[in-house]
Amino acid sequence: MPPPLLLFKTTASVLPILASSYGRKEMDTTEPRTTGHLSRLPSRLHHHAFVVRDHEANRRFFEGLLGIPLVATWCEKSFSNELNKVIEFCHTFFGMADGSSLAFFQFADPEIYELTQAERPAKIGRYDHIAFKAESETYDELKRRLEAAGEKYRETNHGYCKSIYVSSPDGLVVEFTEDPPDAAEIDAARRADAHRELARWLTGDRRTNNELRGRAF
Repeated sequence: MPPPLLLFKTTASVLPILASSYGRKEMDTTEPRTTGHLSRLPSRLHHHAFVVRDHEANRRFFEGLLGIPLVATWCEKSFSNELNKVIEFCHTFFGMADGSSLAFFQFADPEIYELTQAERPAKIGRYDHIAFKAESETYDELKRRLEAAGEKYRETNHGYCKSIYVSSPDGLVVEFTEDPPDAAEIDAARRADAHRELARWLTGDRRTNNELRGRAF
């Protein structure tokens, strides 16, 4: 197995590097056991929704600190089948460049907030998160904003991208990811053996296939 590419700084093809793991160079021919893919895939994320306790604290975090604009507020009432009564809520949307949004609910009745929360939160919660692609200048600006505000964040270089992670006041972990210049080549290599690598790992072969982790770009 080749050593980790910690000093990989060029845009030279990564296809041979990824394909050579464990001596394999052939393409993945394993077919997924499905009835076929959609004839037309969903075009993009529309929104990801999360419940918050305090809309204004949430707005100050996403719009005031991170600079992601509030683009819509819907004030509504609807009948809750779970509670057998009409509930009042406010639904906000914070917009991304492609038209997708982070969306949030606040309920007029604080009891409903409690009913939406896990009875026992996970001891390790960072693996549940939502990630957004950020261009290099946006990625750097987000880091400057967080550092200037004294807001804690975590940064990881995955090799196929690098990411910063930050938590909202209600515990939503948001990731902002910068792709490397050779992202298209990396995506092609992983797409070629995606089913085979999944099957390999699930049957107990836990060798890593990420020789790019930690490389500079």
